[in-house]
Amino acid sequence: MPNRWFRHKADQFEQFAIDVIMGRREDMPAVVFGAFLQACSYLFSGIVQLRWWLYRKRILRDQPLGCLVVVVGNLTVGGTGKTPVVEKFARALRDRGRKVAILSRGYKSKAPPFWKKWWFWLNHTEDAPPRIVSDGKTVLLDSEVAGDEPFMLARNLPGVVVLVDKDRVKAGAYAIKRFGCDTLVLDDGFQYLPLKGRLNLLLVDKTNPFGNGFLLPRGILREPIKHLKRASYVFLTKSKGVRDDELEAMIRRFNPDAEIIECAHKPQYLQRIDGGERLPLSAIAGKRIGAFSGIAAPESFEGFLRETGARLDYTKRFLDHHRFTTDELQAVFHEALEARVDMVITTEKDAVRIDTTRRIPLPCYYLRLEIDILRGASDFDEAVGKICFPRGEPVLASNPPL
Repeated sequence: MPNRWFRHKADQFEQFAIDVIMGRREDMPAVVFGAFLQACSYLFSGIVQLRWWLYRKRILRDQPLGCLVVVVGNLTVGGTGKTPVVEKFARALRDRGRKVAILSRGYKSKAPPFWKKWWFWLNHTEDAPPRIVSDGKTVLLDSEVAGDEPFMLARNLPGVVVLVDKDRVKAGAYAIKRFGCDTLVLDDGFQYLPLKGRLNLLLVDKTNPFGNGFLLPRGILREPIKHLKRASYVFLTKSKGVRDDELEAMIRRFNPDAEIIECAHKPQYLQRIDGGERLPLSAIAGKRIGAFSGIAAPESFEGFLRETGARLDYTKRFLDHHRFTTDELQAVFHEALEARVDMVITTEKDAVRIDTTRRIPLPCYYLRLEIDILRGASDFDEAVGKICFPRGEPVLASNPPL
């Protein structure tokens, strides 16, 4: 009971902080807390820029691994839609003959217990290896241990190695030595400077490009907007197909050379969370739907459902990466039943955190999204070819595992 109370209070405070950052509250506590966060953001900005300066002047050095490194990331926290971009990019590289490994830090994954770390340290001279989410053949870890995104990527990408470790240099070296990988994709790696990318793909959410313009913790920026200059390519995500000349002018001001590729997250189908039937989107037109999610931008998810013609009669939002308890899920389905909905829909990322062995009183599906290129290349495969094989260079055969 005390743990549940503390967790509830922590969630309340986190939601309050998010509301302040997003400008959703203007009462006195929000104003005072916002002023405190703003002072902290100036300090954070100084630390970020000092760190970048140290790497640029080679006082701190990156560690090349001798293979193609593709970085996919963003300037802001959460909500740009990185995972579908990483998935489709890695799939296209795999299909063109590359031996691909995705390196992730495993945000909010469950760390090994202290005793296990201690036992490994006691019995080995080298560092502990990265967690292998997938060896390219089998998914070896669940979402709790691997993290939501690495588990999703591993499940959806047979033939691609997925590793989790905060030290992406170590994970990359392991992928090359153990699995013979010749291409490393850094998921959410724009701020990871020890491993330099040959190609830096920066994602910018068109619906909320840079928040209020402040760095963390007052805003959503991880580093200053001027660091757009580090991008090789800029992907404008969540586009509705209408050009934003003002946003593109800002990007060009800081980075006149990067190609801008505009893309949209397109709903594909509904998949039953237990792996059962798959429904076309047309199946929910006119239906009464309940929706719940624990993602950074729930408005986009709920908007997709409304665009299909569904009646959204019940919604429930949790914090990003929230790990649902049994009681919380029971409450969601109870409230959905009271709202007399025909089915409940969640996101693919949230679905991996639901225990499908327990009885669910309503049909429950997740919405499958994929990336569609609107401008900058006729399709995603062409974008991959243009970026990674710019002059028709031959695909090198993978080295055999050592």
